[in-house]
Order: sequence, then structure tokens, then C-alpha cells
Amino acid sequence: MKDNKTLLEEDLHNQEESISDNENNLENLEENIEDKKEENLTVEAPEIGAGKYVEAVGRRKSVVARVRIFDNNEKKSPNIIVNNRYYEDYFQKNIYLRKLADAPIRKLKIFDSYKIVVKAVGGGLRGQADAIRLAIARALIKINPEWKQKFRKTGLLTRDPREKERRKYGLKKARKSPQWHKR
Repeated sequence: MKDNKTLLEEDLHNQEESISDNENNLENLEENIEDKKEENLTVEAPEIGAGKYVEAVGRRKSVVARVRIFDNNEKKSPNIIVNNRYYEDYFQKNIYLRKLADAPIRKLKIFDSYKIVVKAVGGGLRGQADAIRLAIARALIKINPEWKQKFRKTGLLTRDPREKERRKYGLKKARKSPQWHKR
């Protein structure tokens, strides 16, 4: 039988080996993280061409948003025009709607690469912001199909199917019935 001292020495030796293995794994993980950070920072935006544009349509509730993406010559960041107004003015002071509308651009970090012109018809501001987000994502995929996976993972390509339910005859609204009376 081995005495306690040799058992403790073997156990200590095994622990030292596992610590050195863990340190090597940690170094490899740190290198992988740095490589991935560099990959995420370097998203190149392909050029469309002078006078050309890419068009896509996005819908939400009763809103239809038509987006045209041009090359940005002015390098103004982010250059989004909604119904002939800059989107900061169009969505007023509602930061949430602005972030919702420019989510695909923020995801790729290509703020000053493209000029985006949007015509949004119908609905309210929230529905328009959702429709603009979908349309921008679809147009960017037409420019570079490799971005589709990034958009798919974050849910930017999912069209929200919820619509207002139609009114039925005999009812006041879609499901609200008239007041019940006994006779």
C-alpha cells in the first residue's frame, strides 16, 4: 500500500497538470474571442453603383414601407429619409422607434455606407418602424446574401403576421357583442 505522502504528492501533481491544461484552454479561448471581435468589426459594405439602387418592401399591420438603398456619397451617419424627412425628425423624440427602424444597419455597423430613402404608407408610427426595419433588412440581403444568417438569428427577417381582425355582422366589433337584454 502507498502511504499518505505519496498519494498526496500524486494528487498534487494531477491538480497541477489540470491547472496548466485549463490555462492553455483559457489562452486559446481568449485568442478566439479576439479573432471574432476583429471579424465583427470588419463588415465591408459592397457598393451598389452610381445612380443605381436596391429596392425592397416591408409590411406590418396596415403599413407598407418601400425602401430604396443608394450609395452614400455624403458620408452622413445614418442617412435615412422617411417620407421626405430625416428619420430622427420623423420619429420625433421616440428613441425606441428610431432604434427599431435602423436595427439592421446597427447590427452590421455600416451607418455611413448607404443612403436609405423610405416611403411608408398607412398605420401608426410603431407599425411603420417595424415595416421599415423589415424592408431595410430585405434590401440589405439583396446587396449581400451573406448577411442573411445574421439577420435570421436576430429575427430581423420575420414578418409579424398579426393583423386587425375583421368585424363580423351581428357584433359591434370583431368579438364585442351588443349589450344583452332579457326580452
